[in-house]
Amino acid sequence: MPLTVVLGDEALEEGSEISARSLEAALRERRAVTTSRPGPEMFARAYRAAADAGASGIVSLHLSAEFSGTYDAALVAAGRSPVPVRVVDTGVVAMALGFCALAAAEVAEAGGSLEEAVAAARKRAEGTSAVFCVDTLDYLRRGGRIGAAQALLGSALAVKPLLELADGRIALLEKVRTASRARARLEEIVLERAGTGPVDIAVHHLAAAEQADRLAENFRKNVPGLRELHVTEVGAVIGAHTGPGLLGAVLSLG
Repeated sequence: MPLTVVLGDEALEEGSEISARSLEAALRERRAVTTSRPGPEMFARAYRAAADAGASGIVSLHLSAEFSGTYDAALVAAGRSPVPVRVVDTGVVAMALGFCALAAAEVAEAGGSLEEAVAAARKRAEGTSAVFCVDTLDYLRRGGRIGAAQALLGSALAVKPLLELADGRIALLEKVRTASRARARLEEIVLERAGTGPVDIAVHHLAAAEQADRLAENFRKNVPGLRELHVTEVGAVIGAHTGPGLLGAVLSLG
């Protein structure tokens, strides 16, 4: 279900009407950029379509309700669905949410129940963490997503903060002095958390492809239990809140 990026007075659906590259250009031009969630009717149509296609139940997984009203819209629509819908606030975003969806889909394909699929998604979310750094906190501040890192605002120019997802919010993990040190420390933290057991990793970026590829290659070499490794540029909605230069890693254990 696509979210919407609003450039000035123009509303554009993520994925089909605005790309990460177009967003980057708009941000660098300092154009006004905001985001908005899908309405309940969009979810109601999607649920009806799934039921018409033969679904006996639906697992509806969503990014953290701390970031978006998407979860609330889906919850409203679930009450109108012709089949049971389990709406889940995963507390995560980006490929962290993707790993949850894959876990639920695997259970469903194996003949599991609706509740078993929900449980698989929740378990995956609990074993998933995300660490990232940004060039500036300004975009997070503008969008109101700074969360526990708000105390950094007064000294943002003096440090490069490492941030993480914690309890569905953005929190300060560490303060470092330079961008290169932030990237190096990000790698160290992911390697520490990965350990030697099975793990999936996603590297995300916005307009930082070279750094993302380098980080991914280091994970390939140094994570013994690595199963899947994804390298992707974030979509326009996440990019609108982080700005160009985002570099992050999602780590999913189990």
